[in-house]
Amino acid sequence: MTTTRRGGITGPASDGGQASRRATRRSTGGPLPADPRLARELLDGLAEAVLTTDANGCVTLVNAMATELLPEITAGVDLSRCPVPSLARAIADGTESFEAEHGGRRLRGARRQLADGRYAWYIRDVTEEHARTDALLAERSRTAFLAQAGSRLGLTLHRDQTLRATATLAVPYLADAAVVLHRPPLASEPHVNWIRYADGEPAPVAGLAEPTLTGGVPGLSEALDGEPTEPGPWSDAEFADLANVLPPGFGQPGTVLVSPMLSAGGPTGALLLIRRAGRAAFDRRDVELAREFATRAGAALAAAELYDEQAHLARVLQTSLLPPALPPVAGVSMAGGYRAAGDTLRIGGDFYEVFPHPRGALFALGDVCGKGVDAAVLTGRVRQSLQTLRLVEQRPLELIRLLNQALFDAPDAARRSQFTTLLLGSLDRLPAGIDMRIAGGGHPAPLLLTTAGTVTPVPVGGMPVGALAAARFAETRVRLAPGDLLLAYTNGVTEARGGPRGAEVFGEARLRAALLSAAGLPPAALVDRLLQLVDEWLNGQAHDDIAVLVVCASASA
Repeated sequence: MTTTRRGGITGPASDGGQASRRATRRSTGGPLPADPRLARELLDGLAEAVLTTDANGCVTLVNAMATELLPEITAGVDLSRCPVPSLARAIADGTESFEAEHGGRRLRGARRQLADGRYAWYIRDVTEEHARTDALLAERSRTAFLAQAGSRLGLTLHRDQTLRATATLAVPYLADAAVVLHRPPLASEPHVNWIRYADGEPAPVAGLAEPTLTGGVPGLSEALDGEPTEPGPWSDAEFADLANVLPPGFGQPGTVLVSPMLSAGGPTGALLLIRRAGRAAFDRRDVELAREFATRAGAALAAAELYDEQAHLARVLQTSLLPPALPPVAGVSMAGGYRAAGDTLRIGGDFYEVFPHPRGALFALGDVCGKGVDAAVLTGRVRQSLQTLRLVEQRPLELIRLLNQALFDAPDAARRSQFTTLLLGSLDRLPAGIDMRIAGGGHPAPLLLTTAGTVTPVPVGGMPVGALAAARFAETRVRLAPGDLLLAYTNGVTEARGGPRGAEVFGEARLRAALLSAAGLPPAALVDRLLQLVDEWLNGQAHDDIAVLVVCASASA
């Protein structure tokens, strides 16, 4: 019969040497010593418990570690009837290995067959190994929770969203119910809002905290002031007021933990975590995790409040800086259109204004250098200056000179070497049409579309406004017959880059063709058509600020 040899062990080729490995192993280093005392010393020196049984299942050998881990098992005991349930089950099931709890320890064992029907059991104490594994898994879970919480809190840019996210994230991982208490920073009267979320509720619930809540729950007032407190057991006498913020049917709370929600600017609120009776109390790691989570939530809440404040400021700026609705002017039909370079605040450096007066109106269309908020600030200054100066001067050329002086005389910090190109015109009604005087400050020439179907530029000229103290400006005069219209635009229209190759400018030629194709449309529809064509040309690409203003002489003028 053919045999195989692996590391000094021989066995039949048909079973891969299994029979030999179950028998007593032989060493190629020489015969084993026949010294019982030496064998006992070797066995007792092992960190692993060793039991051997005879063919009848009775224990024949127990080393020192086995005596320590399994004192119930001694030589001569029938192992199948041993008082160690986990080991007895393993024997009954005929399993080669087992793992179970015994005597407060975690044991892992394996059975090996010896010669003549004998068996050896090797058992290790893996309590600390399991403890380290459990601690590692728990730490990974805490890290994953904080990562998830940081991700969700980082995406909330509004205060109410942050408060709701804080409450929902805490349940059920940290507690069975979470209450977030928050003092609005700009409230006219001091009060505390709360948002609660409990396990099983479909959505967070909000309310206004009674004064007895902050005074009745120990540590809550201190937490709102930024001082941490220790978790405590529920007491009906001490926590009676807390029942008002718990959902109906929540049951008897067990422990309560109050954590301050801190930020760089100070406390922003408090996080109240409540566990039902029967759930494990908050241990040291739970408290540390809750404190860290509350701090991250406090930072997110402070950022959300700052964002809300800036958003409110942006809305106020938008109201004052966006082009206004055009007022009605007798004998004139007008429409304006606007596209900001950025979509965030929808404000920029292009603008138009119309100021009615008894004879007709003044109009302005300009393009401040730059874009975004800085350009919008100068736009606001130009518009405010025009609002004031037109009360004392309504002749376009003289008015643009006064505006140049006002802008150039501004402090350097306010002016920042900025300037604007500008068309400033007056509309005077005639028995049939409109008499227009247009002063230019370095702006593209407006286009005149007549009822005869011709499109011609109206050269104005001039130098940019606010760039030089001695800037020179020009004025031209145009008469609009009934049905004629004038298109004033900023260079964001003609310089819009797009088209089939994505880099070609829209250009004045395409603008003229577009204007001619829209002849006969009302001014508002004409403006929409022009802006649509420019948008299609851009095809979603970035662009400069765009503003257009159409003035049409009504047929009844």
